Amino acid sequence: MRKWPYLAERVLNLSGRDCQRLDDDAGALAGLLGRELPSLQLFETLTYVPPLSSEPVGPCTLPEVRATDMPGRKRLQSGAFVAAIRPLQHDVLDWCCGKGHLARTLSPWCGGKVAGFEWNQALVEDGNRLARKFGDAVTLHCQDVMADELKMPETVHGVALHACGDLHRRLMQRAAHGGLPRLSFSPCCYHLTEMPDYQPLSRRAGGCPKVLTLTREDLRLAVQETVTAPQRVRQQSRQISRWRLGFDGLQRSLRGSDTYLPVPSHPSRLISGDFAGFCRWAARKKGLDLPEETDFGHWERHGDRRFQEVRRHELVRHLFRRPLELWLVLDYALFLEEQGYDVRLGTFCERQLTPRNLLIDAVKSGRNQSSQGLR
Repeated sequence: MRKWPYLAERVLNLSGRDCQRLDDDAGALAGLLGRELPSLQLFETLTYVPPLSSEPVGPCTLPEVRATDMPGRKRLQSGAFVAAIRPLQHDVLDWCCGKGHLARTLSPWCGGKVAGFEWNQALVEDGNRLARKFGDAVTLHCQDVMADELKMPETVHGVALHACGDLHRRLMQRAAHGGLPRLSFSPCCYHLTEMPDYQPLSRRAGGCPKVLTLTREDLRLAVQETVTAPQRVRQQSRQISRWRLGFDGLQRSLRGSDTYLPVPSHPSRLISGDFAGFCRWAARKKGLDLPEETDFGHWERHGDRRFQEVRRHELVRHLFRRPLELWLVLDYALFLEEQGYDVRLGTFCERQLTPRNLLIDAVKSGRNQSSQGLR
């Protein structure tokens, strides 16, 4: 606020409806704030990623009558994913496959075998049951993909739809080490990693003199979008944010210290309660005694005011979500090129279906690595 007072004033004057609209439309937000930050005028140009396919998604989507236990959004995402990576010329391995929804969607378009790796035995059993019921040529295996002793088949096309953090990074490393002929995946949840700070995979990104230093919390920013969240979920999220900010004001007053006190994740049962109940739970977690005369109404109103401020200030931070995600995915693409792959990077669906709509499609090339370029 002190460094960019005009920018702070601009966002603080936004209405609640404008906040929601602009948070869902980064291009419009960049246009609004471009006067204060001229570089934002290039936002849409710099963050544009072309679709990987113009092929219709419908024929590749699993029919609803066959999509047992498959959420509608997941069914459409899987169909769009398949349309983007056709044709399929190898046996396919679905990495972190769950019940095999993607594997079953891929099966009619694959001339070879389709298998899946999943660590949860119950999901494997359910997935194999569904495959047998509908006659899908799919076999799922119970396998911890992070296990050091895992033996990767050498001639399969590895696929993954929204494998999280270290899971999709391990897939890339396994594919490169084993020389898989093709790899197609849509990354998700970049912050789910054992590393405290992000370590670039590619030599080019890692060797950059001004390489980004990103903590797990920084990585979380890339996936903080609620464009597909139901209205009820959005309302609950805003309520908890207000309560946390209200408790934050209360704890600063009680401790006589104007410093933040981190509170752990809350149990879901608190959502149906009230602010006072949340404060009592949080105080117990942090070893604080709440006076009997605590004015919970005052601190709840404090949380409401702070939420309105924070929500508007965070709009500026949210402008960096897609650029950060693109930086991470470009690092992945460069890593795979360094391992001898020809790489396509694009979107496989509209962001209204999922904000995590980036897809990397890498095909092993016999050409000299120095002649490769990002496509």
